[in-house]
Amino acid sequence: MCGITGFFSKNNTNFVSREELDLMTKALEHRGPDAGGQYYAELVGLGHKRLSILDLSPDANQPMESHSMRYVCVYNGEVYNYREIAKELDIDWKTSCDTEVILEAFSEWGITFINKLNGMFAIAIYDKQENLLYLFRDRVGIKPIYYYWDGQNFAFSSELKSLLHVNYIRNHRHLNYSAIYEFLHLGYIPEPNTIYTNIKKFPNGQIGIVSENGFRMESYWDVEGAIRRNIITDLNEAKFKLNELIHSSVKMRLVSDVPFGTFLSGGIDSSLVTAVASQEYSGKLKTFSIGFEDSRYDESRFARNVANYLGTEHYEYIVTENDAKEIILDILDFYDEPFADSSAIPTMLLSKMTKQHVSMVLSGDGGDELFHGYGAYKWAKRLNALPVKLFRRMIGNLMYAIPSNRFKRASYLFKYKNLNTIKSHIFSQEQYFFAESELEKILNPDLIFDNSLDQDYTNFVRKLTPEESQAVFDLYYYLKDDLLVKIDRASMRYALETRVPLLDYRIIELALNIDPKLKIQKNVQKFILKEVLFDHIPREYFDRPKWGFAIPLKKWLSTDLSFLINEYLNEKVINEFNIVDFEQVSKLVKRFRSGQDFLYNRIWLLIVLHKFLIKNKELNRG
Repeated sequence: MCGITGFFSKNNTNFVSREELDLMTKALEHRGPDAGGQYYAELVGLGHKRLSILDLSPDANQPMESHSMRYVCVYNGEVYNYREIAKELDIDWKTSCDTEVILEAFSEWGITFINKLNGMFAIAIYDKQENLLYLFRDRVGIKPIYYYWDGQNFAFSSELKSLLHVNYIRNHRHLNYSAIYEFLHLGYIPEPNTIYTNIKKFPNGQIGIVSENGFRMESYWDVEGAIRRNIITDLNEAKFKLNELIHSSVKMRLVSDVPFGTFLSGGIDSSLVTAVASQEYSGKLKTFSIGFEDSRYDESRFARNVANYLGTEHYEYIVTENDAKEIILDILDFYDEPFADSSAIPTMLLSKMTKQHVSMVLSGDGGDELFHGYGAYKWAKRLNALPVKLFRRMIGNLMYAIPSNRFKRASYLFKYKNLNTIKSHIFSQEQYFFAESELEKILNPDLIFDNSLDQDYTNFVRKLTPEESQAVFDLYYYLKDDLLVKIDRASMRYALETRVPLLDYRIIELALNIDPKLKIQKNVQKFILKEVLFDHIPREYFDRPKWGFAIPLKKWLSTDLSFLINEYLNEKVINEFNIVDFEQVSKLVKRFRSGQDFLYNRIWLLIVLHKFLIKNKELNRG
């Protein structure tokens, strides 16, 4: 796991100086504190910061050149099947790391080598002979790549902050207002957008090729192509295949030359990953969990019970309001652009604690999206029912009139604009964010945009159920641009590598083609995944409602963190940036403070946005 950066210019020798490449690389120090290096040739450059996980020797440092000396590579991630690929290549190896295998596989097979890789990766390879720069991002988008392209000059990096060390890029950046619209609706900025108009997110499952002729991309994997016409309907068959692949995936991800463990929340996904890891690992597995002083949000006891059952070496950390206050502003800055997932706070604190004991950890991310674990999937089915479609606005108005925050919050789910945007609406309202109808009232009229997110899944080889469609939406956007961003930045802040076994592409392809009736059965969500889990841990350990990895933000914004509302949502700040209407913001805050506490995440969105705007006052707004 590392940080990578670099550039390519057609003819501008002043695009990135050697000193700027050094600054771009140093900006990624937290991702790879063990080693670093650059390759620089005026019109092209590569930078790397290394976190040593496989082959700890200096021979495995990057940038690394191929045996032929034709190619040079920087790479972030892990390829878990690199030993099998090495056997297939059958050449003399200078190291025992996966970087060398990647280079020689590319040398042997060209860009088709990417189809052989099983892992998480962001790879850049420069062909010195042909003057070509290649970029590769893993199938799901676990590892990040941001890029700048203006038709002449190209630059990329693992994080936004690195690109801003290039004067040329920094001076030409503009605030992306459509990204602000999406952020207020979703709580994150979805691919390909960033907060800057001239910097984009490189798509998952894509190959990028930069040359003197320009920049182009081509796809080598996508969700649509992974969905088959025929699905697995037999429970025993699905369970057997799923269990087999999970064991294979976890075993592959235990290959490491440094100490490792697992994140253990006590929920379904992390417990399954931990249980399988305990079986596949010959030693005593270390597990790490986090809890809260507020018992309504604390599930650390559930993690402790699972750890005791599995016999792991367990560590837990209890988060206080003071812990959150000390780190909260730092977290908002660290994500480089507006990012409202408040669970980044405990994730970062958990990563900090975990790094004191290990350098690599397994996480259970992906289970909810693949096996229908979110409440949004039930709402997708409800809202698709014909009577609800016909009378949804009436139902919504009646629910809002009921003097209950629960009903008032749920009423917004019925108030979507149209069926073309229903998926983003369901997600938005499940997360307590702004509905598009609310944005039309609170935003400056010049900043209201059409919803550009792809929500049309009619071209798939089979018709998806409403639950499947909602889950595919989350795979396209929420998983990649929120959850995986959150865990990548939080863990890499402390140079902790996080591996996600449930997002092995083989498991994804299997899950996408399991009958949705095996995912939600008799109102039990993630049914098939739970059936696999209960063969490892008794079901009574999980006989409770689903818990999310959330902090008591609603309470904190009313108490110790209320100063954030006063500091970032006052009239002076709101009017200075003129993004939202102060009168509407005041009404929102008043409603929140008078008891409609389900509005807390809308308040949080506005705080995060204006915190970013204040820090970046010099940003061009044209």
